[in-house]
Amino acid sequence: MFDFLEGYDLLAAFWVTIQLTVYSAIGSLIWGTLLAAMRVSPVPLMRGFGTVYINIVRNIPLTVIIVFTSLGLFQTLGVDLGAKDFTTINFRLAVLGLIAYTSAFVCEALRSGINTVPLGQVEAARAIGLSFPQTLRLIVMPQAFRSVVGPLTNVLIALTKNTTVAAAIGVGEAALLMREMIENEAQLILISVIFAFGFICLTLPTGLFLGWVAKKVAVKR
Repeated sequence: MFDFLEGYDLLAAFWVTIQLTVYSAIGSLIWGTLLAAMRVSPVPLMRGFGTVYINIVRNIPLTVIIVFTSLGLFQTLGVDLGAKDFTTINFRLAVLGLIAYTSAFVCEALRSGINTVPLGQVEAARAIGLSFPQTLRLIVMPQAFRSVVGPLTNVLIALTKNTTVAAAIGVGEAALLMREMIENEAQLILISVIFAFGFICLTLPTGLFLGWVAKKVAVKR
């Protein structure tokens, strides 16, 4: 039944998917945290930049962003992110596009967590002389992260599934291999089931584990 799988490297394709997810998740968490800090900053310019970025990026389809990284940044502007071969260039561009898109949702999740921190704690921090960055780093963000593990889990699961869009610029992840197999083999249903099962194996344990973490670190109010 599975003889048609010979000649196709499923594990390598899903390994690329995992790499895309991990690198993009790390970058999105960093950039999304910075954007969240901008959204609540007392500096109008930073607040404005954060607001404009979020409102623009969230309303652009991910496919458009990924294709732009290839056609706009690489082919038009010559941005290769320090890579030499097309495979590495496309991979890094896909990670960049996923970070740019996903960080907007990370930011909004974190901002909702920031809003759960009692205002009295912020005022107390200011009263003892802490600056805004110190208040954010020592008082607000630790509680905000604990409050939004659940929403961030949803963002991570969505990111894992969104990596399939990287196939649009030729990144050899699971969706690209699936398309190739469907074109070459007469096993549409079986191929679809195999790849659906692969993504379930990636996302379900992640959701269960982080759901458990969310309950453990939840802030008691």
